[in-house]
Amino acid sequence: MRRDAQRQKLFSRRAAILAGAQASVLAALTARMYQLQILEADRYLVLADENRINLRLLAPMRGRILDRFGIVLADSQPSYQLVIVAEQAGDVAATLDALGTLIEVSESDRRRVLRDIRRTHPFVPVLVRPNLSWDEMARIEVATPELPGVSVEPGVTRHYPFGETASHVVGYVAAVSEPELTGDPLLELPGFRIGKVGVEKSQDTELRGIAGTSQIEVNAFGRVIRELTRVTGKPGQDVVTSIDVSMQEFATRRCGAEQSVASVLLDAVTGDVLALVSVPSFDPVPFSTGLTSAMWQDLANDPRKPLSNKVIAGTYPPGSTFKPVVASAALSAGVLTPQTSITCPGYLSLGSATFHCWRHGGHGTLRLRDAIKKSCDVFFYETARRVGIDRLAAMADRFGFGDVLGLDIPGERSGLIPSREWRLAAGETTWTQGETVIAGIGQGSVLATPLQLATMVARLVTGRTVSPRLVRADGLMPPGGDLAPPDFAPLGVDPHVLGLVLDGMNAVVNEQGGTAYAARITEPDFAMGGKSGTSQVRHISEYEREHGVRKARQVPWKERDHALFVAFAPVDAPRYVCATVVEHGGGGSAVAAPICRDILLEAQRRDPARRVPEGYAVAHLVRPTPLHPGG
Repeated sequence: MRRDAQRQKLFSRRAAILAGAQASVLAALTARMYQLQILEADRYLVLADENRINLRLLAPMRGRILDRFGIVLADSQPSYQLVIVAEQAGDVAATLDALGTLIEVSESDRRRVLRDIRRTHPFVPVLVRPNLSWDEMARIEVATPELPGVSVEPGVTRHYPFGETASHVVGYVAAVSEPELTGDPLLELPGFRIGKVGVEKSQDTELRGIAGTSQIEVNAFGRVIRELTRVTGKPGQDVVTSIDVSMQEFATRRCGAEQSVASVLLDAVTGDVLALVSVPSFDPVPFSTGLTSAMWQDLANDPRKPLSNKVIAGTYPPGSTFKPVVASAALSAGVLTPQTSITCPGYLSLGSATFHCWRHGGHGTLRLRDAIKKSCDVFFYETARRVGIDRLAAMADRFGFGDVLGLDIPGERSGLIPSREWRLAAGETTWTQGETVIAGIGQGSVLATPLQLATMVARLVTGRTVSPRLVRADGLMPPGGDLAPPDFAPLGVDPHVLGLVLDGMNAVVNEQGGTAYAARITEPDFAMGGKSGTSQVRHISEYEREHGVRKARQVPWKERDHALFVAFAPVDAPRYVCATVVEHGGGGSAVAAPICRDILLEAQRRDPARRVPEGYAVAHLVRPTPLHPGG
């Protein structure tokens, strides 16, 4: 009996302990459930929604690029793109083979598709080919029942209506490279493109717009079930350039007769770049849609450098086009007057060195006006020697040489104006008079871009520090011209000095004996003034000087002299300036001057600085209709 009582007591105690433990566990579970379902319900609801709902960015419609009158230079257009879903296609390689019988699927496209499929979920669409033509799209749509997992979807592609004509101005867009990723999630969108060169790059942030968003519901594997909400993004801003596309087309055609040319037309009052031509050019579309390796090699290996914007990135010895700067420096320093005479026997001896004039036998005794008119080298050798390199460099700086001008597209180079400081910075201590002398005719270490040469002339004719611009912050050109052109600071050179130099440049073109008289404009109201230049690419030996220099056609193209010309018009009230460099073209007055003449004559007839042409198809700043909400 006692033993049974003890057993009963022990069992009761254990039962009580077990019941207590169960009660404790139940209480803990209840407390936890209360915490989860009542106290922290909102938090876990959010976490659940984050697993169930994904927020995706939608690429905005890229803004347009327009010329000064509203003509579209770049916009976005609807297109068709081919995609494939791996889990639906099954044998992806076989499907790509089948597609290859309908449209072109290159080996690089094939490798990219297979690589992307390995990197993504099997239910995620992978791009096979963008920018399908209508015929390609139709062939695929007809064969869709036999092509599981393949579909044609709407897309947007960048369109450049003027192609090669404006490519160095507008630039192009291309896929984002890894170094360009900044943490902006928009840049990580598949297929998103940004500006790489030209206005597309310099104004990329404005053109890009603000992304839209799409809320989608997904299952545990990330498969899209449905779209919950969509917020349309903000399209990019339209950008208005200073370009007059009709002048751009004319200048491109005019320069196309030569192998390699850089030419720029400026409004001297506002600094607007009205035409900017670099020949040869390139087609911007393949850069946007996908450039093949063969196309890239052809462009990169072309000795004429079609990818280089030679107006801003080409640096050349300015040759005799630099003489107006030398004359301005000498007149300003008082080491020369309009009546100062210098005799040119055909050479200048300086110590043991001899510096030759371009005219064998010399020009005789000359004053400044005739020295500019006939482009006498000896006159400017001696003038530069009297001025000295420091004062010459200071005047060149006033005219915009030796530093970037700040044009609003990337890639501009500074050129070079040698000086004692430059020589010291290079680790050398001596500067010789011979270097000063050769700088007096724009040779030696002197380098300039065609844009700097045009800016020099604009500053000469206005007496102000004109700066070129390619983007018009004030929008489209109003009828009658800009009401308030930029108020550029004074150049700081006596107007009388500038007048003397311009008078000499007028004589270059409009008086018999001037180096460019044959290229004059015969219509008096449109007459131009200018300065020719020929810069040596190779050294001319004493033997050649004695026995005759070979004709240009007898010299390999890469060894021929560069032909240069700078000009302004009309002479009585200059408004337009033009600078042209024909690489390895020979004589400036014979080759480059006629190009400037034709461009300036056409500019004056059209007069894009003052009026909108009649019948011009002017666009309004209206957004293109997006292909679908959010772009």
